[in-house]
Amino acid sequence: MALRDQLRVIVVDDMSTSRGLITNALDSFGIRNVASAADGPSALQKLAVAPVHLVISDYNMPGMDGLQLLHALRSNGATRGVGFLLITGRADREIIDMGKRLGMNNFLKKPFDPARLRAAIEAIVGKL
Repeated sequence: MALRDQLRVIVVDDMSTSRGLITNALDSFGIRNVASAADGPSALQKLAVAPVHLVISDYNMPGMDGLQLLHALRSNGATRGVGFLLITGRADREIIDMGKRLGMNNFLKKPFDPARLRAAIEAIVGKL
């Protein structure tokens, strides 16, 4: 069975359009086991019930930004090892450095195309 058939992913973004674009790109790569959440707290609730291999999260979200979500994931034994891809329109050195300190696996700057998304994912989980 191919990796893409086994991979479980959650897409976390407060913008439904962005969630849809990422989900459609994942579908085009053959990744079908995809959940989504509109914010960090609801993502954490979903992950407690249905663990995933990879979290793809926007940085700029109200209430809990992507780095706060990453910190929550890395602080919990059950989610400590999950892959984490941060997507941001503000790829400032400060954000990227903090993400690396918190255990971010990779990041992707907006706007991006499906090929760059695939490469960013493959850098974390391996060839799809």
